[in-house]
Amino acid sequence: MLDAIKNGTVKVGLIGLGYVGLPLAVEFGKKYDTVGFDIKESRLKMLRAGQDLTLETAPEDLKSARFLRYSGDLNDLRDRDILIVAVPTPVDRYNNPDLTPLYKASETAGKVLHKGMVVVYESTVYPGCTEEDCVPVLEKFSGLKFNQDFFCGYSPERINPGDKEHTLTRIKKIVSGSTPASADVVQALYDSILSSGTYRVSSIKVAEAAKVIENSQRDLNIAFVNELAKIFHLIGIDTHEVLEAAGTKWNFLKFQPGLVGGHCIGVDPYYLTHKAQALGYHPEVILAGRRINDGMGKYVAEAVVKLMIRKGYKILHSKVLQLGITFKENCPDIRNSHAVDVVRGLQEFGCDVDVCDPLADPAEVMNAYGLVSHRKLSDTDFRKYDAVILAVAHKEFQNLDLRTATGENAVIFDVKGILPREQVDGRL
Repeated sequence: MLDAIKNGTVKVGLIGLGYVGLPLAVEFGKKYDTVGFDIKESRLKMLRAGQDLTLETAPEDLKSARFLRYSGDLNDLRDRDILIVAVPTPVDRYNNPDLTPLYKASETAGKVLHKGMVVVYESTVYPGCTEEDCVPVLEKFSGLKFNQDFFCGYSPERINPGDKEHTLTRIKKIVSGSTPASADVVQALYDSILSSGTYRVSSIKVAEAAKVIENSQRDLNIAFVNELAKIFHLIGIDTHEVLEAAGTKWNFLKFQPGLVGGHCIGVDPYYLTHKAQALGYHPEVILAGRRINDGMGKYVAEAVVKLMIRKGYKILHSKVLQLGITFKENCPDIRNSHAVDVVRGLQEFGCDVDVCDPLADPAEVMNAYGLVSHRKLSDTDFRKYDAVILAVAHKEFQNLDLRTATGENAVIFDVKGILPREQVDGRL
């Protein structure tokens, strides 16, 4: 298969065409015969029309992948040499790993598996998941033997939604294989599309562990500054000013307080703690960080209500506008958004909350959270609101003069710390 990669005749299949799978399919589709497989016909229809609603892949990039075709037909995967699985790995309502998408994708791969094929997983999982949970599914539905008839690899995704600097081809990717020969294949395949190359590790478990701690580390650092924000609020000093001052030291890590959601930082630590607990170890630091970050939405809601009371507002049926509902700035992804927690917290106090987000699909927001949202900032009458919360730092919000727009008595709360300090009543 190394020769096929070298001479450009290898056939690649991608299972899952979301934030991770589509950029991969496009890059491979520039060089190799590539099939992008997805079970959502609406997604396939949009991609065939040259549109990516995630905004991660530009129309010109979609067009440049001349060897890529999109399909929902299982038969189109049967002649592939390499299959790459890039599906979500969420948690359930109890923060336990939900491997349903991964199992379903493995079942799909197993049904088309043939001798000599390599299946590479990109989905974030706990160490051991690929070989202990996914491989048995592949064997069951293929009737083939692992590391004898077929092989596996793991190359964890490092896509950062909304980030146009650290894109797929510009980042170094970890690669691994279930055997040295399969690791050679995985490394050669990814090296062929990445300008920054690959970093090979000794086993699939090491690669899985490296991925899951990347986001766990960020989660803990953000939890630390979120706790600092609570402490400094009680002291009566500005958190951002403190962090700017501390940041003048050469080795100070610069993190900002905020809402930690999305499909990575707010989820991945639970995969690691799940594995630890299954082995009889109770992780204290990681779970403490998760508790702090999961509670920040409610904390913001309470802070806003306190400010409204101080300004003489009656809280029941007060009108509040929240700017932003996606999990991060300049990204339409609403999965596991903790901006929603702020809305829920305010609703518990009896506030009437409106949401404006220029990037979030109103239909998706309604389907996922039962909330009405609108996209047009220009249609917003700021004067009718008692409080405005800037929850997500979309570029469309960054030059707003909210104090002029709302009037002097409205409460303005800046979760992200991007507005001029003199304009706001409170911020993290």
